[in-house]
Amino acid sequence: MSQSHAAAVIEATDLQWRTLCSRADLVANSGVVAWHEGAQVALFYLPEQPTGKQLYALDNHDPKSGANVIGRGILGSLAGDLVIAAPLYKQHYRLEDGSCLEYPEQHLRTWPVRLQGNSVEIGLS
Repeated sequence: MSQSHAAAVIEATDLQWRTLCSRADLVANSGVVAWHEGAQVALFYLPEQPTGKQLYALDNHDPKSGANVIGRGILGSLAGDLVIAAPLYKQHYRLEDGSCLEYPEQHLRTWPVRLQGNSVEIGLS
């Protein structure tokens, strides 16, 4: 097991998980938005991913436009990274870590998220 994978496993086990919504609330290959402790969380469900993660949680607030629109962005892939294109100015954010490809100073907050039966759970540290 690699050192980074081991750290991710330890980190995930230290989290407290809270139900955010149900699996039925998700839309395949698209975004939906849920409310969590005063923040809008954009959830992206990619059930057709052959390997790796299928569910991502990012801040819905677009730092460039100031609007809460990330959940309405267009999903895609650039240079091997899964990304969301912000609807207003089309800047691309990596689903994995929230970093912006065009503007490195911009970043979206991300949360650990998982499917647990029919529940979508968000990880809290």
